[in-house]
Amino acid sequence: MSYATQSQTNITVGRGLLERVMLSTLTTLPCCVFLFINGVMLFTLRSKTVFRETSRYILLFNLLLSDTLHMALSQILYLLAASRIRLTYPVCGVLMMFSSLTTSVSPLTLVVMSLERYVAVCYPLRHSTIITIRNTAGAVIVVWTFSSLNVFTRVLLLLDFPFEDLESLQMKEFCAKESMFFDPTSHDYDKANTYFLFISASVAIVCSYIGVMIAARSASTGKASALKARNTLLLHLVQLGLSLLSTMHNSFIVAFSTIATRTALVRIHIILYVFIVILPKCLSPLIYGLRDQTVRSGLVVNLCFRMKLSVITGKGEISA
Repeated sequence: MSYATQSQTNITVGRGLLERVMLSTLTTLPCCVFLFINGVMLFTLRSKTVFRETSRYILLFNLLLSDTLHMALSQILYLLAASRIRLTYPVCGVLMMFSSLTTSVSPLTLVVMSLERYVAVCYPLRHSTIITIRNTAGAVIVVWTFSSLNVFTRVLLLLDFPFEDLESLQMKEFCAKESMFFDPTSHDYDKANTYFLFISASVAIVCSYIGVMIAARSASTGKASALKARNTLLLHLVQLGLSLLSTMHNSFIVAFSTIATRTALVRIHIILYVFIVILPKCLSPLIYGLRDQTVRSGLVVNLCFRMKLSVITGKGEISA
């Protein structure tokens, strides 16, 4: 009986390990593909002077950078959880700071991009004087500064917690945003900040959209440019909605945990993680890389070059 019990235990442990490896692979492979595409896109946006000296491409680079950092950090945290590795509170706190920073940068950048399109359509003669490289750089600095202040506020709330009363700094749970809420104030602040950020961003984008629609009815405004700007603003709204969904990932998991079995919950977790955390972060290069002729040509050339280089390197290693 003892031998049979031990064998059953070994089989169960082996299946659990195999399941974790398979699920981690299912999320890591698409994440690596998207990170590769985002990396090529970032390289493309810095490879030509026209990209470095055009405001909308500078803003796109900033959006793509924050999304890429957030996607990489999310995958690291997922793999740590899948490997059942528990971090210390200070290490988890630092990771959550970067996660919160990139989460705030994306919607704020979308707002600035929407305002840039609004000015381009509604004030075309003044666009070159309002949307300058200097003003764009200032807007990017303001976005990162505002996001950093949000992180600083979260740190101040954490300092009120008596960490010296803990038996150990080793976390008993996996590293996640909810694990760092030690009191109701932190949780309330997170909810209030999320609501304020996304409601404000939605209002700004919708107002820009209405302004573009009004301008499109004017005879003095180019119909083609107004229509293109309108479609771009609609895409910004979709991106903003997907970003909001990604912040609610853990809330969905908690809600499903009350009605689903453990096996079903793991599968739901994987599906939600891929579709509302990873996938939205790769939409920027897909949307702008395919819609913008200038970006598309540079992206295709760089992607083909990178893939050809990888093939040549692989053949060289085999020959060696």
